[in-house]
Amino acid sequence: MNKFNEREKSFEKKFAKDQELQFKVAARSNKYLAELVCSRLGKKVEEKENYTQEIIKADMEEAGNEDVFRKIKKDFQTASIAIEDLEIRNLIEKAILRAKEDFK
Repeated sequence: MNKFNEREKSFEKKFAKDQELQFKVAARSNKYLAELVCSRLGKKVEEKENYTQEIIKADMEEAGNEDVFRKIKKDFQTASIAIEDLEIRNLIEKAILRAKEDFK
């Protein structure tokens, strides 16, 4: 029974570590995504921090990236910049991949 408890604790530790890594990747990818979008929107360096916080807040609305996608799409529409949905999704994917590389 002791080995079972050790194994269970090992799985719990791995799960906690995986969750922490997933959180770190999400946070870093939001930062990278904000940088990419800011450059496309022509935002100033000072505005980048605020925009990063906006992206993080949008990401907290629901699981997945659709909340962030909708926010970015709306921001491009507000700025009267035409951009395809696929291009926005590619920006999101690029930011996620870059963040994952940081934690390898």
